[in-house]
Order: sequence, then C-alpha cells, then structure tokens
Amino acid sequence: MKNILIVLLGPTGVGKTDISIDLAALFNCDIISADSRQFFREMSIGTAVPSDNQLNTIKHHFIGFLSVEDYYSASLFERDVLDLLPRLFSRNNIVLMSGGSGMYIDAVCNGIDDIPDVDPVVRDKYISRYKEEGIEGLRVALKILDPEYYAKVDLKNYKRIMRALEICETAGRPYSSFLKKQKRERDFRIVKIGLERTRDDLYNRINSRVDNMVKAGLEEEARLLFKFRNLNALNSVGYREFFDFFDEKISREKAIELIKRNSRKYAKRQITWWGKDKDIRWFQPERVQDIIEYISDSVIGVN
Repeated sequence: MKNILIVLLGPTGVGKTDISIDLAALFNCDIISADSRQFFREMSIGTAVPSDNQLNTIKHHFIGFLSVEDYYSASLFERDVLDLLPRLFSRNNIVLMSGGSGMYIDAVCNGIDDIPDVDPVVRDKYISRYKEEGIEGLRVALKILDPEYYAKVDLKNYKRIMRALEICETAGRPYSSFLKKQKRERDFRIVKIGLERTRDDLYNRINSRVDNMVKAGLEEEARLLFKFRNLNALNSVGYREFFDFFDEKISREKAIELIKRNSRKYAKRQITWWGKDKDIRWFQPERVQDIIEYISDSVIGVN
C-alpha cells in the first residue's frame, strides 16, 4: 500500500485543530504541524497551540521545538519533514500534516530550491538598516537588487523583504531566481483537504478566538516577549499590536480590535494563496464524514 500524506489546510480560525485530532485518531497516525508560528515554544497562546489534552491524545511534531531566537525557514522545514516521514511511514502508511502556513506546506508538497544559508553578518546588516531607516529603506534596497521580487512581494511585510535581501546579498543573485522551480517528485502520495466556511462565519470565529486568547493571557505572553520584538518570529498578529500598546502608541482596546482585523486579513491572504491549487478538495468542517470517505477512497485508490 503506497504511503499517503494527508494535508489538512485552511485559514486561521477555520477549525483545523479539532478536525485533525479526529482524523488522526481515526487513522491512528501522527500529526505534523505546518503552522510556522507554532514552532516557537514561547508563543503558545497567540498561536492557538493545541491543548495539553490534544497533544497527549495524538503525537504531534514540530510544535514548540524552537525558541523565538532560533532561525528557521521553509527549506529547513522541507528537509526536516522529509527526514521524519520515512520513520512515520514505517509504522503507518498514513501521516497527517495540518496547518495554515502555505509556504511551508508547499515546500513539503512541491519542493523548494536550495536557498543558501544566510551569512549572519549580512543578516545583522539588514536588521540594523531596518532599525535605522524603517521598512522604506528595505524597500529601496530590494527594488535595486531584485526588481522582479519587489513587484510581487507584500511591501508591508518587512520580514519577507528582509529575507529576500539577505538571500540576494549572500548568494550574489536575485532572490526571485530561486523561486523559478519545477515541482519535485515525492515517493508518497499527497491528498490535500481544505477547510472552508462562509466569510461571516469565519470572521465571527476569528473575533471570538481573539477574545478567548486575551482571556487566556495573550497580553501577559506578549509582555514576556516584548524584549524580542525585533525578531522575525514576533512580527506576528497578536503580538505586534500589543507591542504598540506597550509603547503607548495605541490603547489596549485598539490593540485587540487590530488583532481581530489583522487576523481576518491574514485569513483572506491564506485563502488567496491556495486559490489556484486545483489539487485541494474543499469541505465545510461539519462534513467530517465526507472528509473521511474522501480519504478512504484515496487510500483504496492506491492499493
């Protein structure tokens, strides 16, 4: 029976965690987390890490295995997941990967070009430039070094701009040149399942989830991480808004309002990311039995 990687994806707040636990229990398999923010052990509340009971029920991988001070990337995730999968498949021909980080999911499913490790001196250079000139200084540099990537990158996301600049200078060639890759073949089958809700339903769930995070201590978690605010890991929804509150730039109420708004915007970007992937079969989360039947048919189809 051919090994199968089930990929459960969808926007933030759609309900991936509960469905993934149910599916993993049914198929008696492990879960690989593909939520890049859940990699960091200090960011549990703001990233909606599964509960202790859920983590004890099903074996999870790639949750809380890094510090916010550690460097990690989609290419390293691809390497680590491909190294882990043979061991998991030796016990069960089905493994479940669940998350919402499109770049990391794509790296495992399609491969990512061999991007070089960044010279720490180069990284420090652009961190200093960002501190001195702000995001506009990074934009100017990127437009010069890689106009092709400049034309399509989110120019409000300093983390992605900085990453591109680091690669440009370290490799001596445009970052965009690494992105013109062909899909790599895998020795396992990939079955992609997407979870979707109506916009109003999804947005209401996101708003409620933010309220629950605040009640659970998100503000206190953000305070503990305030000293790391300039690290890439902390340029995340739920933290940067509270950082502005701590800096007295906005009120606490405004910070919570912005977390909800920015979470909704993030969900919209996630949906757009997957919009052109014809391999994804979309389901409403309530259609659990339909999801199970689809997976079962996929397994039978490769016997």
